[in-house]
Amino acid sequence: MSGSRPYPDEPVGPFQSPPTTFEDGDGRTIEVRALDVDEGLDDVVEMYVQFDPADRAQGIPPTGEQRIRNWLETIGGDSVNVAARHDGDVVGHAMLVPDADDPSLIEESDDLEWELAIFVLQDYQRAGIGTVLLENLLGRGSDLGIDRVWLTVERWNNPAIALYRRVGFEATGTESFEQEMAILLE
Repeated sequence: MSGSRPYPDEPVGPFQSPPTTFEDGDGRTIEVRALDVDEGLDDVVEMYVQFDPADRAQGIPPTGEQRIRNWLETIGGDSVNVAARHDGDVVGHAMLVPDADDPSLIEESDDLEWELAIFVLQDYQRAGIGTVLLENLLGRGSDLGIDRVWLTVERWNNPAIALYRRVGFEATGTESFEQEMAILLE
């Protein structure tokens, strides 16, 4: 369960918490808010339906509306979610998912680790949305008492690795296709 990964010695932060409104690199007004997946499920499903399958990483997001819905419902209950919206439509989604085999341990564990996943629609990438979305997710997580976050990223995904490093993630391990990274939050 928890405690199995190395984490940096120095905590990083603080990070801004949602809500946040900003102008992205393409001049669009983007709003980042905390998201209750149960209430905003349809909007997030619609974003993932539009997601280019070529940009999937490690099998997620799944393809097909029903599989996307099932995936979000499975991870939604205890996860921490933020969404970026443009003109009311979800264009980015980031989540922290508790790394616990037994859901009853989530509230009892002070050393729980959280896995991060983030997705931004292709038409909105490389405009600064991912950075603000990630920072707001980490701020929200920190507000909720989360301090240990990890992720895996495909080793050849240099833009994502650069984003994670900019925010404060450090490489902690590698497998053949994946780079594991972690951050310790203030």
